[in-house]
Amino acid sequence: MEMLFTVISAILTPSNLLIILGGTILGIVFGAVPGLSATTGIALMLPVSFSMSSTTGILFLGSIYIGGISGGLISAILIGVPGTPASVATCFDGYPMAKGGRSSRALGIGILSSFIGTFISVLISMIFCPMLAHYAVKMGPWEFFSLCFCAIILVVTMSKGNMFNGLIAGLLGIIVSCIGIAPIDGAKRFTFGVVNLYSGVNQIGLILGVFAVATLIKNFAKGDTKTPDIDTKGISGFGISLREYCSHWLLIIKSFFIGLWIGFLPGLGAGLANLVAYAQAKASSKTPDKFGTGCDEGIIASETSNNAAIGGAVIPMVALGIPGDTATAMLIGGLMIHGIDAGPLLMTNHPELVYCFFGVMLFAAVLVLILQFFGMRTFPYILRTPVCYLYAAILAICVVGAYADSRTMFNCGLMLVMGVVAMLMAVGNLPTSPFILGYILGPMLESNLRKGLTYSKNGFATFLTRPVSLILLLIAVGSLAWPFIRDRRDAKRKASGKESEVDKMSNVFDVEED
Repeated sequence: MEMLFTVISAILTPSNLLIILGGTILGIVFGAVPGLSATTGIALMLPVSFSMSSTTGILFLGSIYIGGISGGLISAILIGVPGTPASVATCFDGYPMAKGGRSSRALGIGILSSFIGTFISVLISMIFCPMLAHYAVKMGPWEFFSLCFCAIILVVTMSKGNMFNGLIAGLLGIIVSCIGIAPIDGAKRFTFGVVNLYSGVNQIGLILGVFAVATLIKNFAKGDTKTPDIDTKGISGFGISLREYCSHWLLIIKSFFIGLWIGFLPGLGAGLANLVAYAQAKASSKTPDKFGTGCDEGIIASETSNNAAIGGAVIPMVALGIPGDTATAMLIGGLMIHGIDAGPLLMTNHPELVYCFFGVMLFAAVLVLILQFFGMRTFPYILRTPVCYLYAAILAICVVGAYADSRTMFNCGLMLVMGVVAMLMAVGNLPTSPFILGYILGPMLESNLRKGLTYSKNGFATFLTRPVSLILLLIAVGSLAWPFIRDRRDAKRKASGKESEVDKMSNVFDVEED
């Protein structure tokens, strides 16, 4: 009860309440504008959170996270362009429904599904995080090394393009994390005599460059600055009764657990969850021909699953210090800025911070529901914002944020360099998810490897003799072998004309989380 009172008092403090409201609105805007995302919003606001207390900062970033994932449905339904990768499948039925004069119904179904997926998944994560952290505390450096290695390999094998590209991106992220003074022996690595690199590559500069600057460059290069035409006449109310919505309870439950499980697996996230759930809903439907023409089931499956992935991604982030997707990687970065390490000891050392994070996600989910319900008619004005003004403002915030973190222009230059690096990676078809995960987990991977070798007399053999470590390494090896097995299986299916719905969609859409 004392912890509950602490969480409620922290959230309902007038200043924090305004910050949460502002963060939620910012998240919805970043989610709604095509080309931006929850990840971009969190990355952009990381320097702002640095000036706040650790509790207020995590409340602010958590509200942006919830608003960003939920906001993607707005553009997906109204203009047929997903605001985030998490809402790709929402376009399939949401946009045709809106074009047919049922905008309110499409938005209402999406908003309700988004709320259910977020709220229930966060409640489940609150239950499982302490349990997982309890067992994780008993793990040694051997298990943590294998866990980090397994997480990176899982992301690599599920990356856009081929596995080799994902592997290169992951190794590049690990190399970047090694820049600076070594944590154990104090050796200078890859600094090239630059004093500003002795402390490593600045996290704020790297994140802003890879996500914010690179995103702006790519969107500007496309040259599509036209404001969409949106019909607002049919937008009023929810468009669907609660009884009618609940009649799809079986689909809601199935899509929810698909999203929860995919969100839990490191590096996959909501971008894949919504496609898989949509494909499964279509495959199990009695009327699959209606999918793509504006049916309720398509929107329910997509929005329930992508928001359920939130709770799934939070579990490994809080309990293990392993980000479930790029957005939670940004949240781990926010904790690190305040000198707090995510992992098993987080719930022991900072329980009030953890439960404030859970509390703000639940509160923000309710807030998003209210804001989206009463703000339906204002959504088109968000989408009609001229991108020339929007991008200029974002770039200015990036420069100020990069400078404010270190008080040096070197960090601004680093931000621009990392933006160029991210663009070169895009040209070379190298995904950003393995790169960021390698950068975040690199120090943890190195320190646990060296500790494991130091504590053991058997060298590398100890990693194979401890059961949990061995299981994790076997999962990693199995993940590396799986793409080859899958390609062989898919080749046989294509030859026989039995390609699955998930495979078809994966071939058409890029589901990498940005």
